[in-house]
Amino acid sequence: MAAIKVEISIPCFVDQFKPEIGLDMVKVLEKAGCTVIYNPEQTCCGLPAFHAGHWDDARQVAEKFINEVSNDKTLVTGAAACTSMIRNSYDLLFQNSSYHNKFRNLQKRTFEFSEFLTDVLKMGYIGSQLHGKAVLIDACQVTGQCGISKQPRNLLKLVEGLELIELPKQGLCCGFGGTFSVKSETLSVSMAKELIDQILTTGARYVISTDYTCLIQLDSVLKKQGIQQLEMLHISEVLASGI
Repeated sequence: MAAIKVEISIPCFVDQFKPEIGLDMVKVLEKAGCTVIYNPEQTCCGLPAFHAGHWDDARQVAEKFINEVSNDKTLVTGAAACTSMIRNSYDLLFQNSSYHNKFRNLQKRTFEFSEFLTDVLKMGYIGSQLHGKAVLIDACQVTGQCGISKQPRNLLKLVEGLELIELPKQGLCCGFGGTFSVKSETLSVSMAKELIDQILTTGARYVISTDYTCLIQLDSVLKKQGIQQLEMLHISEVLASGI
């Protein structure tokens, strides 16, 4: 059986702060039988500018992104926020424009990492191992705009030694929201603290998410509180562990 060729999109925050996540994405995808390509000239999908209300800037960045990715391969993103931007917000930026056909084509071929592994590849156990208790943080755009919830959970349940625990209170947001965490810092921190309090009741060692920005937000608040017993992991890091 020929390997499936996929292209990966590395989110801006991952590229700048923890590029190892991208390497782990490649490791897992190759283990699952994919041939992976990546354009090092690739930059941003346009989400930060879009959420800040600078739609003209967002459109310019998004046009560059559309031109950078291939027009015939499945695109696997390292964040549901990026997936949501492409699937949903590009409609607002490019409807009835010269990019209409290009963005529509890209929307059909774009998947979030855990979604692609589960829904497209039907991936089973690949040898992943991580021992300890963990909670999965659902990024707001995962559940609200992409409908992704069971996919990362199903993958984590296949990790040897990992005990996945659900939070007592569901639906809490980390408070990041791009520029929201800057413009509304007090509220942003308050939201993060409420989520952290829920996490601490579980006795978990690991906090896992499909979106690294959620982990950055929680980790920064934890450090300010002097709490060090929680380790933040992107789902690709967990799945790459032990393989």
